Amino acid sequence: MAPDRGSNESESSTLSDSDTEHDSHELTKAPTEDDVEGEDEGSAVEEARQFLAQQAEQAQNFTLRSTLIGLAIGVIICFSNTYFGLQTGWVSGMTMPAALIGFAFFKTISKHLDFPFTPVENVLVQTVAGAVGTMPLGCGFVGVMPALNFLLKPEENGPLHLPAGKLILWSLGICFFGVVFAVPLRKEVIIREKLKFPSGTATALVISVLHGGGDDAKIARHECGLEIARRRSASILRSRSNTLQTPRQSSDVSGIPRDAAGSFQAAPTLVRRDPDAQDSPPGLDEQSDWKSKIRLLVVAFGVSAVYTLFSYFVPQVHELPIFGLPLAHDWLWTLNPSPAYVGQGIIMGPATTLHMLLGAIVGWGILSPLAKSREWAGGPVDDWISGSKGWIVWVSLAIMLADSIISLGWLIIRPLMMHGPQWFKYLRDILSRRAQEGGSYTFLGSSDDTTSSHPLRVRSASQSGQRLEKEETPELDAPPAHLIPNRVVLALLILSIAFCVLAIRVVFGAMIPYFAIFLAIALALLLSIMGVRAQGETDLNPVSGISKLTQLAFALVIPSSNPNAVMINLLAGAISESGALQAGDLMQDLKAGHLLGASPKAQFYGQIIGSAVGAVVSAGVYKLYTSVYEVPGGMFEVPTAYVWYFTARLVTGQGLPHMAWQWALGAGCIFAVLTALRIRGQGKWWQAWLPGGIAVAVGMYNTPSFTLARTVGGLVNWYWSSYRKREDTPVIVLASGLILGEGLLSILNLVLASLSVPHL
Repeated sequence: MAPDRGSNESESSTLSDSDTEHDSHELTKAPTEDDVEGEDEGSAVEEARQFLAQQAEQAQNFTLRSTLIGLAIGVIICFSNTYFGLQTGWVSGMTMPAALIGFAFFKTISKHLDFPFTPVENVLVQTVAGAVGTMPLGCGFVGVMPALNFLLKPEENGPLHLPAGKLILWSLGICFFGVVFAVPLRKEVIIREKLKFPSGTATALVISVLHGGGDDAKIARHECGLEIARRRSASILRSRSNTLQTPRQSSDVSGIPRDAAGSFQAAPTLVRRDPDAQDSPPGLDEQSDWKSKIRLLVVAFGVSAVYTLFSYFVPQVHELPIFGLPLAHDWLWTLNPSPAYVGQGIIMGPATTLHMLLGAIVGWGILSPLAKSREWAGGPVDDWISGSKGWIVWVSLAIMLADSIISLGWLIIRPLMMHGPQWFKYLRDILSRRAQEGGSYTFLGSSDDTTSSHPLRVRSASQSGQRLEKEETPELDAPPAHLIPNRVVLALLILSIAFCVLAIRVVFGAMIPYFAIFLAIALALLLSIMGVRAQGETDLNPVSGISKLTQLAFALVIPSSNPNAVMINLLAGAISESGALQAGDLMQDLKAGHLLGASPKAQFYGQIIGSAVGAVVSAGVYKLYTSVYEVPGGMFEVPTAYVWYFTARLVTGQGLPHMAWQWALGAGCIFAVLTALRIRGQGKWWQAWLPGGIAVAVGMYNTPSFTLARTVGGLVNWYWSSYRKREDTPVIVLASGLILGEGLLSILNLVLASLSVPHL
């Protein structure tokens, strides 16, 4: 139960709990904005602390039933992601639908449960499901493995066909170290900096409302506690205007407003996509019912399932010549009316899908005819090697590389620009003080030392304020018993890295040297930090760019004369992509768990179990699809595999098609400038009108049939969320049903194809 908001005792106890070197009694005497407000703030911090402790102590944080349901949902998502990944390279964790399905299942059987299904238990369901579902991408089964299995040339020691056992060992080898490495990052990006992680926050809001917690704003309460304590301790030393300029404040979650009564509420902009709709309620519409969401999910699932089964018997439906037969036959301008791709477009949103449409127009409407007419690519248009289909991939690849280098470079430079002067001044003060003292060091544990005599405490007034703020701000987190100890993290990280090295060496033998494996893992860990930060701030984990940067780095390490250079380059990129993906995936789940008070330790173990099962299942599903269908072929063109392979060839000095490098260089320069402008214009109205490099590139290397369907979905999203100003949870549920319907029924189509059931 929360302490009395009028109690001075709660205020002093809150401050005494923080790790500070200053007397709490002295702080309580310091002036604040308002005595009543100070008392309210103190009790709010204590209430947040109690909320976290009570939630983490629930036995439902880790249960066998939720783990099994999460695994079952994850297997469905895994099939779906493998299917769509081999077709277009698109993969989604689908944690929000997983939470909704888990809630519906346990709600249905609630009368037979010995103990209730709680929000923290639902957090475990979506954590396990997401871990299983993303393994097709994390283990390279939508890009790297098809490239090794089907695209690698004999002179590159390919194609490389691996048995199922080695595929499983490879998957298990690379699926753990990123999860373990994410644990220490949690303290910084979620607890201290409180990055938004919009998908994780939105999932937490949905879970809270599903379980009847949408009105009491418990989700936001302990988030606000840190903001309250920070404001209190900061006001001791400086004015509010100076407080707003501290580095900690600049990275805080600013979207937790007070309502008219002064209570806290979650930020609606984390769920809604319309930035202007600030007055809408958070999370799901209060008038909505979970049954209506399940009904919508089931209807969408059924429509997509019927279409999928129909498309097996009438495969011509995949390529409708909506622009006429000549454009369809000669230039591949068709429409695939798949409900699943419409659903993908809904999730992507209007800006991304329209940028993809721009890429399709430029690539397939301009560059493809130009390359064909000038005989730069004189083969059939749909040929990856001699046709314009393969020629324009080089242009799209240059755009992706330019976008990745500029975006990730900004993630490195920005902290230096923001905090560099403060770091430099802090270091200069330390060195200056030590020089004055003749290089002697002051004993840290001396109780006689005053603040002014300690070399680490000599700084300007603003710096002193920042230091005191950092020391006296209680970092609200789960109880220590529910956190992973640092020594356990270190041991697990060493073991997971050792297992990764051993597994890769067993699978590929001497073809990849030990130093290359260690270097790839080191780059994966380093780049995953940037990936996690990017995901926390923008909801996008740039795993594609991270893998491309790793491939570029390995081009400088492995000489092109090495007969295994292309293969090593591919594997290095896959390792870095897996590490960044796993770290980002767990961080989204940990954000949702933190907002709901779930045990981080339980989530970590759930992620480990899901990753292990997902690694095995994704290897088996990949083996099933590639053994029944022709790859690459009509059903699975594996465009992502070609992007991986062409990148490896490019950075290792392999030849490019005629005139490809000139156009690729020009496109890369243009999008380097556009990406820089997009970064510069964040928050401004004109930024959305600048095309994003990754989206344009995806529209180029995928045939127009997929892009057109996704554009329809993006327009549906725009109509619902922007034009009608409605909260977007219903369309996300709709999209999830459309995707899962085709993904799951593709298993039936797989069985029909393996039995050689004829088409109509």
